[in-house]
Amino acid sequence: MLAGLVAGAGFADQPGQPLSAQEAFALPQPEPDEVIAYGSEARQFGELRMPEGDGPFGVAVIVHGGCWLAAYDQGYMAAFAEAVTDLGWATWTIGYRRVGEPGGGWPNTFLDAAAAVDFLPDLARRHPLDVDRVVAIGHSAGGQLALWLAARPRLAESSPLFSPDPQPIDGVVALAAAADLEYLSEQKTCGDAATLLMEGTPIERPRRYAQGSTMRLVPLGVPQILVNGELDETWSVPAERYFTAASNAGDAVEKVTMPGAGHFELVIPDSPTWSVVRDALVRLGDAIDAD
Repeated sequence: MLAGLVAGAGFADQPGQPLSAQEAFALPQPEPDEVIAYGSEARQFGELRMPEGDGPFGVAVIVHGGCWLAAYDQGYMAAFAEAVTDLGWATWTIGYRRVGEPGGGWPNTFLDAAAAVDFLPDLARRHPLDVDRVVAIGHSAGGQLALWLAARPRLAESSPLFSPDPQPIDGVVALAAAADLEYLSEQKTCGDAATLLMEGTPIERPRRYAQGSTMRLVPLGVPQILVNGELDETWSVPAERYFTAASNAGDAVEKVTMPGAGHFELVIPDSPTWSVVRDALVRLGDAIDAD
């Protein structure tokens, strides 16, 4: 069913035309095994999917995109999460407060993502999870948050985003990542979403960008794989800029291009070249296991 709908949306019938946001959001959204609250706010929940078997299973924290805006939620990542679960990872797709809803934006968007990850040891008391093997996978704005989750142990105690004992992230797959907040604010990308997230420009809020922008927090000290669609010009630039910064800082970071893809094919398991993302996750798991 999914394959047929995706082909109709543009993979087979309109070669060279990237999948639109509307088409991606209209695709089937498989239900999770459980929806579990990690806090008391409406958006403080995660969708848990468990592989078959006894475990314990490594955990892939999945972070949705949508320019950090309240108009977009985690639903379009459901089939992606299911496909990652089929690879043997427990998946924890997190909700978080977004710009345009009560409490969204600085600092709570970051704090919610952190709290969702720090909830994993609690989940592991009820489910066979290996919290010593945790990766973050994020798409678009979620790619920025996934990288930030790996970076947050570098934050100073004086930061409002500081956690005394953050759950370690062992590696990151960042898909079309909005990884350069300064550049996105300057370009006013996605309705100036980065400026809205930080409640100001880098000139107006330099301390916030120093704590929330992964460009300012490299090296992360964990393996990272950045994947971008060949046709996704808007989001390839911030990812390229982050790749350069992380590489220059000495991080183990890899950059991969999905041929013929736009922004959303990266999270659609039946896209013709989705194996690029699947193989990136397999390589990341291998790199973590080799440490």
